[in-house]
Amino acid sequence: MRAEQKPDLTDIHLEPPPRVKKTILVYGILGGVLIAVLKIVEYRFLVLEHSLEIYGGIVALLFSGLGIWLGLKLTRTRETVVVKEVPVPGPFTRNEARLEQLGITPRELQILEALAAGLSNREIAERLFVSENTVKTHAARLFDKLSARRRTQVVQRAKEEGLIP
Repeated sequence: MRAEQKPDLTDIHLEPPPRVKKTILVYGILGGVLIAVLKIVEYRFLVLEHSLEIYGGIVALLFSGLGIWLGLKLTRTRETVVVKEVPVPGPFTRNEARLEQLGITPRELQILEALAAGLSNREIAERLFVSENTVKTHAARLFDKLSARRRTQVVQRAKEEGLIP
């Protein structure tokens, strides 16, 4: 008895003949071209059918972009750098003549220096060992003598007069 040989399936290659490959490639390319043509025709129909809406949308986008650009341009803060050279004199010298002319006492001068340092009435009172009411009284006299309404004005005017550094 002769044994029948079975074919080895690993040796079988299932490749289509070259002519079939060519046909599949041609049909694939023609199908892609046909789809592209149909999309173009559909697009042209869409543009012709809805041209007013499309043009209106384009104009709206242009004006929106223009409005945003103008808004940013017009509301932008413009920074201006001003360079001002201020001559710095040597060491600070107090204007004693102006002190006497204004009638500022040594204690008021201490209060003025503490105000310039940014201390509160309570802190000034603790530092100078006086009551808060005394500090308030001296500060009120300084306001009158320097014609100021606020603490910052007192300090500014005192610096302008050369009373404090």
